[in-house]
Amino acid sequence: MIHLSFSLPEPGSPWLKTWDSAKQGDPAAMTEMDLRYKHFGVNFELAVGDVEIVSKKRFVTLVDLALSLSGVVNRISSGDDAAFGFTESEEVIHLRRDGDLVVVSSSMRPAQASVGRQELVGEIVRFLRVAHSRLVAEIPELSANPVIRRFSSK
Repeated sequence: MIHLSFSLPEPGSPWLKTWDSAKQGDPAAMTEMDLRYKHFGVNFELAVGDVEIVSKKRFVTLVDLALSLSGVVNRISSGDDAAFGFTESEEVIHLRRDGDLVVVSSSMRPAQASVGRQELVGEIVRFLRVAHSRLVAEIPELSANPVIRRFSSK
């Protein structure tokens, strides 16, 4: 079983400002650089079974994560290994194919766990849909942004 989730910052968190700042200007025209690195900070968690790969205390920017995970879906679905990292740290999450399984590990933790390839892809696609829905619910104009559209169609 794999668990991918995110939550918005708590009231009073400086990361909450990354959501407020995105409401200024024209959200449909925001650049990829701004969307990836300036806006939409969230707590992110990744667990496989009982193994915590990424702690739910980790803050990341949601669009950067979603675009990275979109690439992971493409690579894993094509039979390749994949990896994704975080702008905010040196940590890299490795996803290595092993038959019908994918071994998930972090460059910062010794633990690793395996999950079925189909289950992994399905959970990532579910995560991308939830991320897109949350972004558009907060700022409806984002639905017209071409960067956001890149992971909305998964």
